[in-house]
Amino acid sequence: MKVHEYQGKEIFRQFGVVVPEGYPAFSIDEAVANYRKLPGDLAVVKAQIHAGGRGKGGGVKLAHNEKEVRDLARNMLGMQLVTHQTGPAGKQVQRLLVEAGVRIARELYAGIVLDRSTGEFVFMVSTEGGIEIEKVSQKTPDKIIKEWINPGLGLRGYQARKLAFALGLEGAQVKSAIKIFQSLWQVFYNKDCSLIEINPLVVTEDDQVIALDAKINFDDNGLFRHSEIKELRDITEEDPAEAEATKFSLNYIKLDGNVGCMVNGAGLAMATMDIIKLNGGEPANFLDVGGVANSKTVANGFRLILSDPNVKSVLINIFGGIVRCDRVAAGIIEALSEIDVKIPVIIRLEGTNAQEAARLLKESSLQFKVAKSLQDGAEQAVKAAAGGAK
Repeated sequence: MKVHEYQGKEIFRQFGVVVPEGYPAFSIDEAVANYRKLPGDLAVVKAQIHAGGRGKGGGVKLAHNEKEVRDLARNMLGMQLVTHQTGPAGKQVQRLLVEAGVRIARELYAGIVLDRSTGEFVFMVSTEGGIEIEKVSQKTPDKIIKEWINPGLGLRGYQARKLAFALGLEGAQVKSAIKIFQSLWQVFYNKDCSLIEINPLVVTEDDQVIALDAKINFDDNGLFRHSEIKELRDITEEDPAEAEATKFSLNYIKLDGNVGCMVNGAGLAMATMDIIKLNGGEPANFLDVGGVANSKTVANGFRLILSDPNVKSVLINIFGGIVRCDRVAAGIIEALSEIDVKIPVIIRLEGTNAQEAARLLKESSLQFKVAKSLQDGAEQAVKAAAGGAK
């Protein structure tokens, strides 16, 4: 789960991370009213969307008076902001952050993520702040300094000092950086984050280190512990089908292909997408219906898949372990009887009562194909999506 910059900064404040004074605005008048609250004339008006690169797309602008704030708010609110992370369609700006300007001496970078290869967290810093970190890692990887954090020990004091010195900080800057690094770790650990990124982290002209940005992603699996975080969710920033899937406890991610997938189990879903690609096709989605593939979940899954106009065929791949194949087959038949599906549907069931399931499917009057194996199912689905089967 992602949150907006202004929401991330409010969380930062709770843990002692220094950020500029700022307030969210949902209208032009509110933007001007928030500007009046700021301590100086210089302000920054920032479009709030779940994507990076806002500055290059025209979503971050300086203002020096009320008129400029009003004009910027009028131009930004409602605009389709296109960045390298939004795709060509962009995202509509529905809220702003009006924030006090900061006199910047240096721009740096700081971030925390999970390193799955080591089973530890990694705290990264770089002197190349304000630049896309992906480009830095490709062109000058030596400029990204890393410290691995043992989950049981947390960020140690000596590690925070090493990071500060690696950035070339001196005097009061070091003390300020150490404090902010330790506070960032507390946010990451206590809020079950999967990513924290500050780009840029700045050194001000009076030697303070301040988080000028706040990108936070939260681990969905930990949200049951954080009702206050769940309340920050902005559904309008998410893919409509993915947002709808959460209502039915389905794990759905839209992709760019044309073969719809409905599978029970994340590992089997990944394998299904792989075999579709090995057969020359492209999966249209990741959809894990979990261990209860009954008529209701199947019907909801179909509605999600069919909401994508690019889908030209559907491959249902269910392993009957927790749930018996014959029950899954009955659920598929019931669901397809209620939904008008006009594209080819290929079904592969394996596991407990698979033979009984095959009998039910064959005796059904519905028009779908039963695969003999996963390979056979993938071949049929790819061929059907290409227009080779009806």
